[in-house]
Amino acid sequence: MGNSSKDDSASDGDTSSGDTPPSKSSLYSEGEKVLAYHGPRLYEAKVQKAELRKKEWRYFVHYLKSLQWLRHLSNSWDEWVGVDRLMKHTEENVLKQQALDKKQGVDKNVKSGRSAQTKPKSSTDAKVEKEDLKNNVSKGKKRKSESGVEDNVSLEKLVKIQIPSTLRKQLVDDWEFVTQQDKLVKLPRSPTVDDILTKYLEYRAKKDGMMTDSIGEILKGIRCYFDKALPVMLLYKKERKQYHEAVVDNVSPSTVYGAEHLLRLFVKLPELLAFVNIEEETLTRLQQKVLDFLKFLQKNQSTFFLSAYDGSKVSEGKGKGKDD
Repeated sequence: MGNSSKDDSASDGDTSSGDTPPSKSSLYSEGEKVLAYHGPRLYEAKVQKAELRKKEWRYFVHYLKSLQWLRHLSNSWDEWVGVDRLMKHTEENVLKQQALDKKQGVDKNVKSGRSAQTKPKSSTDAKVEKEDLKNNVSKGKKRKSESGVEDNVSLEKLVKIQIPSTLRKQLVDDWEFVTQQDKLVKLPRSPTVDDILTKYLEYRAKKDGMMTDSIGEILKGIRCYFDKALPVMLLYKKERKQYHEAVVDNVSPSTVYGAEHLLRLFVKLPELLAFVNIEEETLTRLQQKVLDFLKFLQKNQSTFFLSAYDGSKVSEGKGKGKDD
């Protein structure tokens, strides 16, 4: 399911079905909207070309929505795939897509070591966990207990994102406020994640003298990743109840939460991108743009981030969701 565009385009005769006789007529037509596997998930895509190559149908697909923002860094997100990577865009298959998204995001957290832990932490456990977070933030290592990706993903495959030192301290303080002092970020936040992304877009437009489509699409991608990842892998257990109270009626988390939770996304972003086939040149440009955004957060740290959290309304519901 994770064939790269290079592999598919370089070899016209790749076959995945072996002894299966090919169909003379294509299962998918040019211009047809489909669901395509990319890594462990299904994404909406559009068939742009269909060709019969050495007794096997191959399809050149263009990904929509979720992967589209990365296309502005490279054309590698249009790729040749085999029939085994595609599904018809039907209501039944869309439900399968949603179930797969839920399984990839939620089940792995349930299977993780400490997520089901209900035993109170000792002071020693707390110190070890704090050190774990520091190492995670400073070195870019993934935390197995809260990982949203499979354990067999090597560190070499992860996108390297260097978080500025003052923001790393912000992350540690954030951890202490929530997990050790039983305090929460008061919601809704101002500025929200949406506000911050808009401010950055305006900042880049003023600095560059123009509004670039690539920056706009990357920010849309960050917003999309944040909204999807927040309830799955960006919340501490004590924040769960607050989330369910604050995010209702299809409200986007990016219109409720602020910089504190947005910063957590960049610790997890390498894991979220681990299954996306990113070419070296594309990866370098993506890292540069993410670093520029983090420097913008750092520059506005006193404005965007809270200096103290709210201690009057601590979430209950221990044992649900993520570990502390």
